[in-house]
Amino acid sequence: MTRLYVAFLSLLACTVAHAAPAPLPKVAIVTSEGIIVAVLEAKRAPITTANFLRYVDAKRFDNTTFYRAARSKSVPGNGLIQGGIDHDIPKTFLPIKHEPTTKTGLRHVGGTLSMARNEVGSAMGDFFITLGPAPDLDARGSYAGYAAFGHVVSGIEVAKKILAKPTFPGGYDYLTIGQSIRQRVKIITVKRVK
Repeated sequence: MTRLYVAFLSLLACTVAHAAPAPLPKVAIVTSEGIIVAVLEAKRAPITTANFLRYVDAKRFDNTTFYRAARSKSVPGNGLIQGGIDHDIPKTFLPIKHEPTTKTGLRHVGGTLSMARNEVGSAMGDFFITLGPAPDLDARGSYAGYAAFGHVVSGIEVAKKILAKPTFPGGYDYLTIGQSIRQRVKIITVKRVK
């Protein structure tokens, strides 16, 4: 009986040791143009992922918009779309510590979900999705880059539709000229999915 019990405990220990890791969180960004689903890199970018999920769980992204479409001048169809809180101060949480790509090992490839920011450590409730590779957004040397924290797994065609939306000719500054979407795309909700 004792040998059988020891064998059972051994088998149980092996099963626990080889248990599958917990799945990464997944979110659905439900927009007026369709749904974008993304997986969040909670293990590699824990601070940034926790921040994004805090906005999701508090419903702070509900009834916001995608308001920026930054199209590549050299590669048609490439660029990024930006959305979220957009300076709606009552909806924002405090800024988070920056997680550069040199620390997380993530890269800004096509379909990357990343945090928008001004200065390093100022990211709050605005995010963007890359369409096509954007290595210039990765950290290198003294350049902190942007905090990538997830990737689109379905609905990239919805993001492409948003990127193609007509924009105003002006901008907030010389870097954003021609990038403000004329008719912003509504983010109806952002929710966790299994």
